[in-house]
Amino acid sequence: MTDEQMRFPIGKFTPPVSYTDDDMRRWIHDIATLPGRIREAIIGLTYQQLDTQYRTGGWTLRQVVHHVADSHMNSLTRFKLALTEDNPTIKPYDEAAWAIQPDYRLPVEPSLKMLEGIHQHMIALFESFSEDQWNRTFVHPESGSVTPLKKNLALYAWHGNHHLAHLTETIKKFK
Repeated sequence: MTDEQMRFPIGKFTPPVSYTDDDMRRWIHDIATLPGRIREAIIGLTYQQLDTQYRTGGWTLRQVVHHVADSHMNSLTRFKLALTEDNPTIKPYDEAAWAIQPDYRLPVEPSLKMLEGIHQHMIALFESFSEDQWNRTFVHPESGSVTPLKKNLALYAWHGNHHLAHLTETIKKFK
């Protein structure tokens, strides 16, 4: 893949037009299995390999793993805010600034453990949701968009697969 193709190796997120039960189950499954799929993808990589950029000017594989944990931690918070408040305004964060913090130089294991716990919480919530809960919303202050939780589910299933593809496509270059 070219550097440009590596920006969005599975394509850009396209919000669903409808939300079928099959789609919802697939997205929940993708989120449930993501921590293991990431762990499986990077097992055996050296410290130096983890410091490989997935594309020129992009993050290292290490930063990608840490980012997924941080991003999904924020997503869990957004789900819980929307469940407990009426159409709350969420707090955005500067992903690029987070990616240069000292904790992004740690080994990836702490973020893999975070991701496993975060996803266990997510799945426990998702499996309990009623249709009304899936339709609860939050507001993103930068865009003003109102996001239903079922759309956030689709987005984060895509997000995990998007970054997993950054990892797997880069790892192919090592073999």
